[in-house]
Amino acid sequence: MHIGLIGGIGVAATVVYYQRLTAAMAARNLPLQLTIVHADVQELIRNNLADNRAAQAEVYAGLIDQLHGAGADCAAITSLGGHFCFDETVPLSCLPLVSAVTPLDSYFASQGLKTVGLLGTRVVMRTGLYGQLTQTRFVTLDDEIDRLGQSYQDMAVAGICTPQQRETFLDAGRQMVATRGADAIVLAGTDLNLAFDGQDPGYRVVDALDVHVDVLARLAAGDTLLDEVSATR
Repeated sequence: MHIGLIGGIGVAATVVYYQRLTAAMAARNLPLQLTIVHADVQELIRNNLADNRAAQAEVYAGLIDQLHGAGADCAAITSLGGHFCFDETVPLSCLPLVSAVTPLDSYFASQGLKTVGLLGTRVVMRTGLYGQLTQTRFVTLDDEIDRLGQSYQDMAVAGICTPQQRETFLDAGRQMVATRGADAIVLAGTDLNLAFDGQDPGYRVVDALDVHVDVLARLAAGDTLLDEVSATR
């Protein structure tokens, strides 16, 4: 199956999707059919902060048209923060959309994780992954959401993580484990690999990107049917 990715939001996250998806297919000894289109991260940030879902959905629809023209069979948004208008995009999309959010709840349950701490954009943390966690309790550092959200946004736009930003995120995870009862910390922002890769924070970390990539790899390999994991018109 030909996978289409909406990338650029941010660039670092898109690179990791590309790396991990190609590695997953190489492990299967199968070729990968992939097309990536580039979205404007600043436009996404403006629409996200203003909760302008209709406008961003229209942007996505145009990008998905490009993916369709390139022969893609499905589309995925390479940003959990960018899923804030997922439901509004579905009826505009000419391709089935493969959510990065929907598989997470089932994954947490399968791993026996009853409480997870969330790190990501302001909206992701405030809404608990857009209210889609039904089997798992989520916690955040409520008083720190704005500061953490701004740090995440700055890192995503720059495509690099400063030592200070890294310590901010690692410490936030420690606090959620120690004071909020989190069984694991979820990297619910696809650029957070910049802060956590190669680190041993002393607590369990679940990278939401890996869960999404696994779904996409199974689709690309033909191990999973599209109608089992996608939202369609």
